[in-house]
Amino acid sequence: MGKSKVPSTPALRLLKAKGVDYVLHSYAYEARGGTKVSSRELGVDEHAVIKTLIFEDEQRKPVVVLMHGDLEVSGKALARLLGVKSISPTKPEVAEKHSGYRVGGTSPFGLKKPLSIYVEETVFALPKIWINAGQRGLLVELEPACLDDLLELTRVRVAQTVC
Repeated sequence: MGKSKVPSTPALRLLKAKGVDYVLHSYAYEARGGTKVSSRELGVDEHAVIKTLIFEDEQRKPVVVLMHGDLEVSGKALARLLGVKSISPTKPEVAEKHSGYRVGGTSPFGLKKPLSIYVEETVFALPKIWINAGQRGLLVELEPACLDDLLELTRVRVAQTVC
């Protein structure tokens, strides 16, 4: 029998290099299953599974939004927050170009290029979060003490209710 290989992604390398405590979880990825599938497979509340979404404004400037898995981002609220006319989710190929990750595996850690990242403020009230580790079917579980590390690593801006 062969050894099971521990995945290595830019996200995991960054978390490890910064000494962030996390628990790695893998699950059977389903195309278009989203956080509903990952939460079901891992037996966790979908609200605590944080999705990483990439939007672009009317100037095609990208921005990352971290949101509870069971909630939607309001384009109007996000545009207001950013002071832009309009903002919308990117097409998968555009999201992949900006992040360096395949859609379904996008992590806010270890992005291909620096992007502004906004997070729904209520995410920080959770006792634990599960967030993509940079590969489809792979999430990291972060304890509350790691939330400060999340802010430091991604230079996140806390958004007051963009759902």
